[in-house]
Amino acid sequence: MNEYLSPTKLRQAARILGQGEIIAYPTEAVYGLGCDPLNEQAIQKILDLKQRPLEKGMILIAASYQQIEEYIDIDDTIVDLIIKSWPGPHTWIIPAQAWVPKSLTGNRDTLAVRVTNHPVAAQICRFFGGPIISTSANPAGAQPPRTSLQLRKYFIRKNFFIVPGATGELNQPTTIQNAVTGEKIR
Repeated sequence: MNEYLSPTKLRQAARILGQGEIIAYPTEAVYGLGCDPLNEQAIQKILDLKQRPLEKGMILIAASYQQIEEYIDIDDTIVDLIIKSWPGPHTWIIPAQAWVPKSLTGNRDTLAVRVTNHPVAAQICRFFGGPIISTSANPAGAQPPRTSLQLRKYFIRKNFFIVPGATGELNQPTTIQNAVTGEKIR
């Protein structure tokens, strides 16, 4: 997948994120909803839209390890493990820094993070200048959408910016694994 999005669309997505709004965008497997991870009102908009409880926490995606480094509390042995899987469709549960909002951690002391290899999602993070929220763009309990048409059917009367692009070739959402225990969550 060698997808390129125009700088105009990328600037528009970054501006919308910076204004505390939500975007929908393609990821490795499905369309995701995203926002600025440090904007509590934007996170609440996603939770309301998805009918998702705060306790589940959120995933952050980034274009590079450096974009998520300040959010996690990690030792060198874990860094080596996770960096070997990135960029790629592997989400890691890692101890969070104490300052990370509970809206991201779900009231736990860990955070789910991924350095994405999806070209559009990575470009969005680069233009935004940091990580963004990544949660599947579906109401709780519904199948995640793989196309923007499926996404629009879920949210017919909702107004948010949809970043064009194809999802990756994964048939299932990305693997989620605890970096400390090795336990596979998904």
